[in-house]
Amino acid sequence: MNSQMISVTYKWTAKPGKMDELKTIYESVARETEANEPGVPWMNCYEVQGSDALIIQEVFQDGAALGAHLAETAAKFFPRLLAIADPGPFFFCGNVPDEVVQAASGMNLGALFATRAFGFSRSSPS
Repeated sequence: MNSQMISVTYKWTAKPGKMDELKTIYESVARETEANEPGVPWMNCYEVQGSDALIIQEVFQDGAALGAHLAETAAKFFPRLLAIADPGPFFFCGNVPDEVVQAASGMNLGALFATRAFGFSRSSPS
């Protein structure tokens, strides 16, 4: 992962009887993100076993891509999600722009922000 990339991992817990609707909404989020946001190289949704929750992982090429996603796709679906599910926690890892930190901090998402301390990246064998 390059030094500009930001990963965001977060959880949505469906209200009783709303898990199928939550998955349907996130399928739409994934399709829209893939079609309209080239700054998102990948996104994965996981269903938490024994729970009515999804864990979502997204990677953004940089802060601008994250900001665009939050302003467009996320903003479009957020009200529908809040009606059927409880958000959080949200983990933002990387150099998140200050305006995103401020916006997310005020949304009661249980947001945590972390900058890279160390690690490594392997390239795929050819």
